[in-house]
Amino acid sequence: MDLPDKPLSFIKTYLRNSAAHAIVSAALRRLKRINSLDRKVVSLRPKGCSQGRVLISYLVEPFVFKPNQPILSSHTRYWEALQVVKTFLDFGYGVDVISCNNNAFTPRRDYAFFVDTRFNFERIVPLLNKSCVKILHGETAHMLFHNAAGSKRLLALYERRGVMLQVRRWERFSKAIEYADYITIYGNAFTIATYLNTGKPLFPLPISTTVLQPWPASKDFDACRGRFLWFGSGGMVHKGLDLVLEAFAGLPECYLTVCGPVQKEKDFVQAFYKELYETPNIHTVGWVDTQSIKFREITASCIGLVYPSCSEGQSGAVVECLHAGLIPIISRESGVDVNDFGTALETCSIEEIRNAVRMVSHLPAQELQKMARAAWEFARANHTRERFAEEYRKVITQIMARPIGMTPM
Repeated sequence: MDLPDKPLSFIKTYLRNSAAHAIVSAALRRLKRINSLDRKVVSLRPKGCSQGRVLISYLVEPFVFKPNQPILSSHTRYWEALQVVKTFLDFGYGVDVISCNNNAFTPRRDYAFFVDTRFNFERIVPLLNKSCVKILHGETAHMLFHNAAGSKRLLALYERRGVMLQVRRWERFSKAIEYADYITIYGNAFTIATYLNTGKPLFPLPISTTVLQPWPASKDFDACRGRFLWFGSGGMVHKGLDLVLEAFAGLPECYLTVCGPVQKEKDFVQAFYKELYETPNIHTVGWVDTQSIKFREITASCIGLVYPSCSEGQSGAVVECLHAGLIPIISRESGVDVNDFGTALETCSIEEIRNAVRMVSHLPAQELQKMARAAWEFARANHTRERFAEEYRKVITQIMARPIGMTPM
């Protein structure tokens, strides 16, 4: 091969083109992978004779990925999607599974049931046989409440600090509720109340957990009384991290650890850089896997969780922290009941958060241990995979026994 007159220039051009080619190729492979999942149809048969078929529009990853893939343990919904399918298989139904983002699937057979998280209702329901029972698997508070609550938090931040941040955790418009015959919903009385005006039968479900944490028997409750955790996923303002940071910036006697994908929200980091990285009593860690040793170490050093989210179905982050024995200081809108082992924030004001944190930090060590144990036992009793499987089976049994439109007991 003849070398060019300027070999150095040739090499630079070659490398630059190769890098670009690699980037484009990687992006195309990722797009192809996502598109293939969105178009995937998984068909499963029950043991013995089938009494009909069910169409489930939810997640296909649990059925196509190997069980040890990290994504399958990253959120409770992946296992729950498996259990939803298993429930219908156990009832003797064949099941077709598609992604809730599949916008091309066309039903070509009759279905006894259609279960969808919300995004496929409008498109698919008109194509179904009239006898098909349609169930909305609700994972959030009502869409309108959810979006309004998030917008109010962003507006409040703007009025408080003159900072305008990007909208996140926005639920895209859907008329799934209008098409559904029944609604299963994660959450507490607050979450359910956001759906009452629909007039549809509502069946509450308990969210499960990705991991069962052992009781921290060696925890020093005196030593960690002033140490708290904010733990959550994306949507920092939606989940109240801005309020918690401002509260702890004015609580120098207490310590806050922040665990969440903060760096992914650059506008938030810019607005709260001082609180996140230059405030002595606030330590920002970033995202931490709940199955990691690091998560256990962090929760063992903290007494409570502070989580004033403005809208949830039922917060998996809160449940994971209850399983770790943390005392909850959370909003009612988090969708988890705290009973007598925590504080349910009413307004989620900065001052209310400070007062709740001070109150917990001044309790006797014996009382702290009692509350933490009650939180851990509550999670073990109400938020496990076994409990979800049991409750979901009960709900489907009730729906099978009722004519469409009958109000559940």
